[in-house]
Amino acid sequence: MKAILALEDGRTFEGESFGATGTTTGEICFNTSMTGYQEVVTDPSYRGQIVAMTYPLIGNYGVNPEDAESSEPHIRAFVIGELAPVASNWRSRQTLPDYLAEHSILGIEGIDTRALTKHLRSRGAMRACLTTEHEAELAIAAARNSPSMEGMDYVKEVSTAESYLWSGESRLWTIPNVSTGQEGNYKDLEPLKHRIVAYDFGLKTNILRSLRQAGFEVTVVNARATAKEVLAHSPDGVFLSNGPGDPAALGYVHEEIRNLLGKLPIFGICLGNQILAHAFGGKTFKLKFGHRGGNQPVKDLRTGKISITAQNHGFAVDAASLPSNVEVTHINLNDDTVEGIRHRDMPIFSVQYHPEAAPGPRDASYFFGEFSELITANR
Repeated sequence: MKAILALEDGRTFEGESFGATGTTTGEICFNTSMTGYQEVVTDPSYRGQIVAMTYPLIGNYGVNPEDAESSEPHIRAFVIGELAPVASNWRSRQTLPDYLAEHSILGIEGIDTRALTKHLRSRGAMRACLTTEHEAELAIAAARNSPSMEGMDYVKEVSTAESYLWSGESRLWTIPNVSTGQEGNYKDLEPLKHRIVAYDFGLKTNILRSLRQAGFEVTVVNARATAKEVLAHSPDGVFLSNGPGDPAALGYVHEEIRNLLGKLPIFGICLGNQILAHAFGGKTFKLKFGHRGGNQPVKDLRTGKISITAQNHGFAVDAASLPSNVEVTHINLNDDTVEGIRHRDMPIFSVQYHPEAAPGPRDASYFFGEFSELITANR
């Protein structure tokens, strides 16, 4: 079936549909990851967005429950160059088209994703419409009439309804090795060292796994949890998760995090980094086309070390707006935007990228251990 992708500036692309049929709108963005399309599709940070993959062949290893980053897809639609006709992997339980159809997510293949990406890099992220029902003129109008990402609070749609103690499978998968005594396919977990509360702004499953692997017992709370409710758990520290939408629209979150400052160690990633900036009195701004993929170079200004990182965000912290007692610790080498901050007087730090790397490189996984050490040092 024919499908049309229409951008608000009037540019259109025609291809073939897969997954569900119908019409949907959202902000269109691109992701440069070469693998991990299932993690992208199920990442809550993509709520409200149509995602285009720059890697040309997608769907070749299918979909399986273990690799999902949440219980359902959060993208509005999926845009790819070519859909693999066969899903071939021993872990696969479902094809990508069947998975998207099951969850009523539209897909389009057979378009020039390189041309689309170059267009978005030149013109910036914009609203779009993907449809199997309308012709181009109506699709363009639908894109122009859809809501903007700026000012949008999608966190309230993806945050957990009830608090819970994470008890999911967290062991690291490995290969049996007789010489080291490793008999099974999983490594034993580290013993529990610290109890923390994790705010769920759009929390990915692999973040929870990574925290448990670093020795944390994690209680997850809703984005609207008050500072008083968090402190009632008597945690050793607080974690601020990733999430979707405009960080400036989350005033109710900024206030509660501000009430936690100085009371216990805090670690934030992605949206959590931006929320901390607002809690400190800083500001954020919308990037032209965002950082999304597993190949973003980041420099640690304290050590000079360069890491290749996994990222997914369309907003950034305004360095000039931060108070003097907040230090910029990391920058993006592509555009010099803020990638990490740390308070000079309180045990609080955050990064804009994803240390859990699902998908992506694991250069930054040490941050979970750094959080553990920070808690130990401030007991």
